[in-house]
Amino acid sequence: MTDEIELPGEVTLLWGLRETVRRGRKPSLTVADITRAAVEVADAEGLAAVSMARVAAQLGNSTMALYRYVKSKDELLLLMSDAALDGPPDLPDGLDWRTGLTLWARSLLKVLQRHPWTVQIPISGPPVGPNNLWWFDRALRALGDTGLDEEDKVGVVMGLLTFVHGELRLSTELSKGYAENPEAFGRQYGKALARVVDAQRFPALGKVIAAGVFEGEVPYDEEVEGEFGLGLFLDGVAAFIERRAAGQG
Repeated sequence: MTDEIELPGEVTLLWGLRETVRRGRKPSLTVADITRAAVEVADAEGLAAVSMARVAAQLGNSTMALYRYVKSKDELLLLMSDAALDGPPDLPDGLDWRTGLTLWARSLLKVLQRHPWTVQIPISGPPVGPNNLWWFDRALRALGDTGLDEEDKVGVVMGLLTFVHGELRLSTELSKGYAENPEAFGRQYGKALARVVDAQRFPALGKVIAAGVFEGEVPYDEEVEGEFGLGLFLDGVAAFIERRAAGQG
């Protein structure tokens, strides 16, 4: 017999298990309606524009009407972060783990790029929403034939999730900066560093500058940069799997 626990408020909210107090006429709103409107506002105006009042205006309702379903802006952000995720990609049977995780990571990044504001939402705990858990499950499935134990699989997936979120934030901000001033990413940057960097104080960086790494006018390409980082991460996973298979820590 298992001990029953009271579900946390965020779980009941995200899974539609919360009872809503209803008075008078049949409600004209649902949690899904409110979440959809909030996502629309964030997509069009940015996360900073999202407030209970702004979402209420988007729906043509009063602000107080929203509080019958969503208790706070924090709860609204929680709903939005889960709703922003479409379904994960299908991973055919027999797909090797590296191909599966590559497909998973690329697909997640593509989904989140449609809603870049997601990386601005604070993360206060592990994934609990249905869409987040759907993606979590699919990544764990990709590691099914690796021989890793369940705890190790979770560690790999959480690490990859951290990489994807970091890549999204960097690519979004760097792409914006490149569009505004592309010269700051090429020879101009190299010349500026060459003037201020003391090779004795920054010996490793000094070698990079002396090698002329920053002297080219190579356009910033977020896709190329992302693939390079993803490849390095997965190389590390491959080495980790080999160590585990050999009985090493």
